[in-house]
Amino acid sequence: MVKVDVSRMLETVYCRLLSFYGPQKWWPADTPFEVIVGAVLTQNTNWTNVEKAINNIRERDLLSVSRLESLEINELAELIRPSGYFNVKAKRLKHFIDFLSTGFNGDLDKMFDLPLKLLRHLLLGVNGIGPETADSILLYAGRYPIFVVDAYTKRIFLRLGLLETEHTYKQIQDFFMENFSEDVDKYNEYHALIVRHAKERCNKKPHCRDCPLVDLPCSYNSLNVN
Repeated sequence: MVKVDVSRMLETVYCRLLSFYGPQKWWPADTPFEVIVGAVLTQNTNWTNVEKAINNIRERDLLSVSRLESLEINELAELIRPSGYFNVKAKRLKHFIDFLSTGFNGDLDKMFDLPLKLLRHLLLGVNGIGPETADSILLYAGRYPIFVVDAYTKRIFLRLGLLETEHTYKQIQDFFMENFSEDVDKYNEYHALIVRHAKERCNKKPHCRDCPLVDLPCSYNSLNVN
C-alpha cells in the first residue's frame, strides 16, 4: 500500500480547487461585525437567505453593536426572518452582543486583542455559538490562524481517503492545521473553496466527470459515479 504524503495531498487539493474555481473573496461583508452577524445567521441556511436578512438590517441602518443591542428582540427576529429559525437566531445574536458589551464594552478590537485559545474558549461559552461559528468569527472577522471545519470538509476528505467517519470536529481541524500551511489567507481561501466544490460538484450525488480532483484517489470516482 502506497503511503500518502498528507501535506502534499492537502496542498495539491488546495491548488487544484483554487485554479479551477478562482479566489472566492470570503467573507462577503463590509465590517468584522457584519461577518459575525453573518456567521450566526448562516447556521442551517444558505447564504442567499442570510444576505436578505442582513440587507433588512442594513436598510434600517441598524448594522452596529449599539443599535442591535437597543433593538427589541422581536423586531430583530422579524428583520432576520429570511434566514430561517429567526427567533432562535435573534436570541443568539443578542447573546453575542451581550457578551461583547459586558466583556469588552462593545469594542471588537478589544475582543480581538485576546489570544486565540482564550477567545475561542470564551466564544464557545456564548449560548448558540458552536465550534464552526466560533472559528468563522475568529478566522474571517478576527483574522486568527484557525481552520474552519464543516460537513463539506468531512464529505470531501472522507471520499479522498484522508479522514475517517468517526473523526470529530477537533480531530479534523487538528489534521488540517498540522498538515497544511499555517496562513490566515490560505485557511480563508481553502474553506471557501471546499464549500464551493461541495455545493457544485462533490455533493451528495457527486458529479465526477468535470471534477478538478478526478485523477486523485476517491471512493466515489472509483465507482464511476457521475
